[in-house]
Amino acid sequence: MYLGAHMSISGGVHNALIEGESIGCTAVQLFTKSNNRWQAPPLKDSEIQTFYDVRQKTGIDKLVVHTGYLINLANPSDNWQKSMDSMETELVRAHQLGLEMVVLHPGSHLGQGEEFGLKRIADSLNQLYAKHPSINVKTLLEVTAGQGTNLGYTFEQLAQIISMTHDKSKYGICLDTCHMFAAGYDIRTEKAYNNTLDKLEKALGIDLVMAIHLNDTYGQLGGKKDRHTHIGEGTLGTEPFRLLLNDPRFRNVPMLLETPKDDGIQSDIKNLAVLKSLLEQ
Repeated sequence: MYLGAHMSISGGVHNALIEGESIGCTAVQLFTKSNNRWQAPPLKDSEIQTFYDVRQKTGIDKLVVHTGYLINLANPSDNWQKSMDSMETELVRAHQLGLEMVVLHPGSHLGQGEEFGLKRIADSLNQLYAKHPSINVKTLLEVTAGQGTNLGYTFEQLAQIISMTHDKSKYGICLDTCHMFAAGYDIRTEKAYNNTLDKLEKALGIDLVMAIHLNDTYGQLGGKKDRHTHIGEGTLGTEPFRLLLNDPRFRNVPMLLETPKDDGIQSDIKNLAVLKSLLEQ
């Protein structure tokens, strides 16, 4: 299993790996820059080398970048260019660090309509990859909860975005248990889980799932509320996580906690212990 959590980069991007190793992670998600700023100073050669050295030392090979929260590639306003520049920075930094996947919240149409937004996201990604043909970093479109004018809350919307991209090999999907449930995909029982996975297979194909966020929620089914909580302490309970963790189709897919860090890293230790207790031998 590739199981881990989102780790802090305080003190340098390499510290996410050190922190992850300290609690037994076999996969780590990280930001490569501040998540609430458009840009960051360029990575220094020494930072890049340290990251490579620490990655080799820890042996954590399943690494996923999460892009900053300000990016909105569906934005109809002047901030669209800021989003483009910021997403370009994310792809370049991931490439420099030798990372293969960046998770992106698809975007919000801000009142311009879903068709407009979906096309703008695909067009934006096409432009970015055309500008950097040597970058092999994949963009993983994350399933969203669907709040407000956010896009990507159905498997069909994600499929529509990818269908409009020029190089399909550059894309994958990141599932999120909290978001899926909020968007109306029930996974609380084996029957509901299988039904949801059948919908996923039909719309996108299971093979496109390249990362999974494991989060319980205190939101309701179809409530479109993005409310993360600790594993087993929310509306989902533990059954969806047992089903995911033991699904052979996701054996090589990194599964990552984004649960609250009320007690810092101790919260991750607690949630990882719950997840590991659900693994079947």
